[in-house]
Amino acid sequence: MYRLFGSNSATKEPERPEEGITPELRQKVVQVFALVGEAIVEATHALLAGDRELAKQVVDQDVVIDNLVNEMVMAAEERLFTENSLSAEVRRELLTLLRILPEVERNGDLAEHIARRAARGLGTEMSPRSRGLVERMGEVASTIWREATDVIIDGKTEAVGAIEDIDDELDDLHVSLTAELTSGSMTLPVAVELALLARFYERFGDHCVNLARRQVGRDGAD
Repeated sequence: MYRLFGSNSATKEPERPEEGITPELRQKVVQVFALVGEAIVEATHALLAGDRELAKQVVDQDVVIDNLVNEMVMAAEERLFTENSLSAEVRRELLTLLRILPEVERNGDLAEHIARRAARGLGTEMSPRSRGLVERMGEVASTIWREATDVIIDGKTEAVGAIEDIDDELDDLHVSLTAELTSGSMTLPVAVELALLARFYERFGDHCVNLARRQVGRDGAD
């Protein structure tokens, strides 16, 4: 089982002479995970509260997330392509980083998509039941992201099973919200936008599962 960051051991591991994930690179990874976590919380709040200014801030923040991911991809690829003497362990670290970064960027994009709907005032047109379901989807999405962060940043691989269970709840909420859309309680344009919104949350959970699986070396990501 391979971990990108952290250790479950209580004892401190001896320093290695060569690092794949340097302290500077690790700091950027921690930063981008924090930004995505903030984005999904703020996007949901903006949607339900009708806070268009906050929604715009989330949209703008996605540019920061994309730039950080691009910087890390470039740094990892440069080392892999230019430093022929890298050990197998360092190459594994860098390749694992390159595999997880697209999932992180996609979740930032999903939060941005939710924020764009919030900026257009979708939250004010939703039925009471759909608002409750979206509120819960936002809470679950935030929880699953925290668990994924623990797996990636701190090496808490025992959380992988919990992540898959939480994703099941998101899937169930997606089904419930889709059923609400057929009730006729909202206009067709609102129902169409809400169907997309439900899909964004559902995909957010899928990417968290993929992150956890890739961290522990399991293929077959969704």
